[in-house]
Amino acid sequence: MNVKFRLTIMSFMQFFVWAAWLITIANYWFGTKQWDGANFGIIFSTMGIASLFMPTITGILADKWINAEKLYAILHLLYAATMFYLPQVNDPHTFFWVILVAMCFYMPTIALSNSISYTTLKNGNFDVVKHFPPIRVWGTVGFIVAMWITNLTGNKASANQFYIAGISALFLGIYSFTLPACKPLNLISEKKTFAQKLGLESFRLFADYKMALFFIFSMFLGAALQLTNAYGDVFLDEFKLFPVFAESFVIRYSTIILSISQISETLFILAIPFFLKRFGIKWVIAIAMFAWVLRFGLFAFGDPSANLWMIITSCVVYGMAFDFFNISGSLFVETSTTPKNRSSAQGLFMMMTNGFGAVFGSLVSGWMINKYFTTYYSNIGSLSRYVKSNEDNVHLLKFLKDKGISVLKNGDLSRSLDVKDWHNIWLAFTIYVLVIAIVFVFIFKHKHTKAEEKAIEAISH
Repeated sequence: MNVKFRLTIMSFMQFFVWAAWLITIANYWFGTKQWDGANFGIIFSTMGIASLFMPTITGILADKWINAEKLYAILHLLYAATMFYLPQVNDPHTFFWVILVAMCFYMPTIALSNSISYTTLKNGNFDVVKHFPPIRVWGTVGFIVAMWITNLTGNKASANQFYIAGISALFLGIYSFTLPACKPLNLISEKKTFAQKLGLESFRLFADYKMALFFIFSMFLGAALQLTNAYGDVFLDEFKLFPVFAESFVIRYSTIILSISQISETLFILAIPFFLKRFGIKWVIAIAMFAWVLRFGLFAFGDPSANLWMIITSCVVYGMAFDFFNISGSLFVETSTTPKNRSSAQGLFMMMTNGFGAVFGSLVSGWMINKYFTTYYSNIGSLSRYVKSNEDNVHLLKFLKDKGISVLKNGDLSRSLDVKDWHNIWLAFTIYVLVIAIVFVFIFKHKHTKAEEKAIEAISH
């Protein structure tokens, strides 16, 4: 089998096994298990927590003791095992710990998959710059396909989403043992201290004012990067509470609607060289921040009917918001550091966005939504007035029945129904990112350099 095709399968499955549940887990949490929002916030923090240390640890293992493809295979088999166990968990606290273990196995495989691809392509005398991007784009395709499968099989609120992830991860783990050998290279010197091996020395970059400022902004924006992944699907799904939207195809196929975001990613990558040449790194980062403002703002005012165009536009904007920040930010680090500390600086950039930023965003958003934007309805009268319907509306009563809630003779509900104020939730996120964007524009001083021009020219060809 062609080696590039084999790597393409790996890339496809790498993100398939994640997306099978990542976008829809909120529906399982809130809809099926009916657990509260404060605890849900910590679920998405697990990715950030795992990203703080696991990629470094597995990187050391792959460099000194075990073939990268074998370590990659073992991690996916362990990830599969945790996915199979998740549906057995019946309390939110245990669920958090199991997801954390799963993320400790999964998150380092992202870097390992890249490393395996680079090594295999080099060993096969392929040009990595030319041949890796077409392989990597199939990862995004895998992400989209997994979202579609979970939605179309009717499992976006079902425990089956974890079985889909588990079965596919089991396949990927077994398949990975057949990949070309990527032997340890022993590039990490024995003379390095433990702190150096873990990349902790990169924090010395905070001594540089501009770099420190950039990393701080990266952390605060990183807090917003996963919010629509965390809450987007359940936001669209919960429109079914309103009888006027109950039959909307947007609710039925909410995960597929959100997959437009990932499709948009693949398209906006092509536009990055043009924007970088025209505006420079600072302003492309600023454009990304204002794109996040649009992403959240359009969600705030969107609905499955008259304002459906806002939801669709928000999904399209996501590609610009996500790609422009990650790529231009990485390019800034690349051109603002020396070869000696460049690798650790890139690691610190990822740590600040996907590590500290993601943990901060997940914890604060969960607490904020639960405390300030959740209303508990205990009577059918007040609930029906909120959804602008009658107390005996068939769709409303079915919604309550699906939640395991019955209406008592006096009009009270057998248990309270928690309803989230999504309009103001998204507005709060909008204001948060808008403040960051404005402050960034005025505080972060940066001029286009020759090093940047060369780097931009390089990615344009």
